[in-house]
Amino acid sequence: MALARLQAIMRIFFAISFLLAFCFFKVHSHAMESTPPNILLLMSDDLTRTLGCYGHQLAKTPNLDALAKRGVLFERAYCQFPHCNPSRASMLSGMRPITTGVTNNTDNLYINIPGVVTLPHYFRKNGYATARCGKIFHLGVPSGDESMDDPNAWDFGTPFKDERPYPPKRKSVVVVETTEKKGLPWTESTGTDEDLVDGNFAKIAVEWLEQRDPTKPFFLAVGFHRPHLPLVAPAKYFDLYPFDDINLPTEPADDESDIPLPARNGSVPGYALSTTPEQRRAAIRGYLATVSFMDAQAGRVLDSLKRLSIDKNTIVVFMGDHGWHLGEHGLWHKRSLFEESAGVPFMIFDPSAKQNGLRSASLVELLDVYPTLCDLAGLPLPNNLQGKSLRLVLEDKDAKVHDFALTQARRGSKAEYWGRSIRTQRWRCTEWDEGRNGIELYDHDSDPHEFTNLANDPRHAPIVKELRALLAAELEVSEK
Repeated sequence: MALARLQAIMRIFFAISFLLAFCFFKVHSHAMESTPPNILLLMSDDLTRTLGCYGHQLAKTPNLDALAKRGVLFERAYCQFPHCNPSRASMLSGMRPITTGVTNNTDNLYINIPGVVTLPHYFRKNGYATARCGKIFHLGVPSGDESMDDPNAWDFGTPFKDERPYPPKRKSVVVVETTEKKGLPWTESTGTDEDLVDGNFAKIAVEWLEQRDPTKPFFLAVGFHRPHLPLVAPAKYFDLYPFDDINLPTEPADDESDIPLPARNGSVPGYALSTTPEQRRAAIRGYLATVSFMDAQAGRVLDSLKRLSIDKNTIVVFMGDHGWHLGEHGLWHKRSLFEESAGVPFMIFDPSAKQNGLRSASLVELLDVYPTLCDLAGLPLPNNLQGKSLRLVLEDKDAKVHDFALTQARRGSKAEYWGRSIRTQRWRCTEWDEGRNGIELYDHDSDPHEFTNLANDPRHAPIVKELRALLAAELEVSEK
């Protein structure tokens, strides 16, 4: 009898123990599932789609290519203004430039919209540890002026110091004359990666991750300077690109003939260059070298996530703030409304996304970054955001969240020309000063490089009318 009683007590004991263990497992699992994700935001300055993962034949970008294979690469992502301060103010506030009033590098977001809550500020308000290394909001380059940074955004911020004087340069195998109006100068530095700001930003970002408070989720933003001018990088990155391998794209000799005046080479002083084929090839080589240098620094930060065992709960976003021209349509630099300047590289790695490893042709805007990160982190969306969450695309690469993407720009000797452009899956339509100074229409199905302006072809009048009406409806407040 005593034995039977003991066995009954033991069965009850094991049953209670099992129940307690099960309850602990469920609670622990739920807690794990509800742990807020970390955010790593990587930005590159003046980067067009010159990455291996975007199909560039020469670009050596193994780290970002690997990120693209892990996450979702967006083939048709667009900035809202191809200029540093306007683009960053738009993306980080979640509002269009026409709303922020930031349309050049001297406009101040916080004066224009007092009390604006920017993306990192919002995460900070919601319990995240926030840190900045490098250029996230607009900073003077290479001077280090930080007047456009958001003082409410960061628990920790790395001063952006003037990196000049640059380390000594080696004699280049490429002998090409460059002057203020001829070609773009470059420097093959004999220094180390950390002698330049991007290498130092990567170093400090990794150190911050190692020393962070592990009890709080983090929002770490690392803004790389390159490939922004000047084209300076350690010499080893130039060695990746033998000069003889640099080829120039074939373009029609009369490419400028159907381009409106505001869109032409020469319409923005300081942005127009008279280049020989050799100068152009040397500039492309220098640009690619700085892209590879930036890629290596991004790789250092990305590698630290795995080493610190935080990669499985960290959402990674990589983007350029806007595109850049490498001689297309005779243009160099940014501030155009062609695909090369309006389009940006953009990818998201969310460890739980179903479409990781795939590419999406859905139209997206940089405005979508703010609502997407809020959505993925489980934070309520502020009601002033003008973008859309891309969660649907991360779950289904063919999902459509936009029918079109919008980009605005200012050009001219006094930035007097106001341009606005709409990009659909097939078409790009651009108008200058609401059409008074020119209209452009390009069919990307047959003309992906935008060589043939169809705006004056009567057969395309209906599509021009339709797209211009959409521009007017979406940007109904005049840019003037």
